Amino acid sequence: MQRQSKWIAGLLTVVIMTPFMFVGFDVIPQAAEEINLPQKKIGQLLIASVVLAIAWYVAVIFGVSRVMGPSELSDSNLVTADAMANAFGDSRMMGNFLVLGGIGGILTSWLGFYVGGSRAIFALARAGMLPKSLGVLHPTFNTPHRAILLIAVLSTAAPLLGRPALVWLVDAGGLGLVVAWFMVALSFIILRRKNPEMERPFRLPGGTFIGWVAVIMSAGVMVLYMPGMPSALIWPYEWAIVGLWVILGLILYKVSLSKYGREYADKHMKAEIDQVS
Repeated sequence: MQRQSKWIAGLLTVVIMTPFMFVGFDVIPQAAEEINLPQKKIGQLLIASVVLAIAWYVAVIFGVSRVMGPSELSDSNLVTADAMANAFGDSRMMGNFLVLGGIGGILTSWLGFYVGGSRAIFALARAGMLPKSLGVLHPTFNTPHRAILLIAVLSTAAPLLGRPALVWLVDAGGLGLVVAWFMVALSFIILRRKNPEMERPFRLPGGTFIGWVAVIMSAGVMVLYMPGMPSALIWPYEWAIVGLWVILGLILYKVSLSKYGREYADKHMKAEIDQVS
């Protein structure tokens, strides 16, 4: 029983870290404005990329399990690299070759942060939720260069905090991502009911049923982060990160309302007056 509880706790600990690993897929919708494809194809591309990623990781796990036994897996510090070396007759060179490919994969994820993160910051700045200076486009390259520089500084400095801090950021960031997914799925259901005739370049099959499945699954994963669960966020470090992020969000939201709320209201009121007259 004790061994089973440890197994479940280990599994759930990995589960709460996986949402952060899906951040790369967010780059597709965040960069949709710059993708030279029909909007319907972009939605299909997002789903296809997730399916291909699942197939790839399942194949890697299956391959490793066929090359190494349970005792070898438990003694290994870098399982996939050791499995690669074993598959080629205990060739250390092939193991190092796979590690080199893994480093390349990490670099591509870093590029994903540059693209997706900068575009998210750019969109928030245009909406007035962040300083408008972050929503300025480069006059030559037409890119959000200030947002890119901000992401560059943060993503370069983060590894210098050390492994424990990075684990805290991944776990706390995972909760934020799950909350965002929950809100997106809930917004999808609300929009389907309030605006059924809204123009939708990509229409999800299954209607609101898929939305409710997403809401329930997001809420289920969200529970795993809560106190009392085997995979709960670490107190006080990870909860402090979540708390500070929430406080920062509320401050920016209040500043946005006070600075742009009246301006937007006056603009909409003027438009209605012009329409009536």
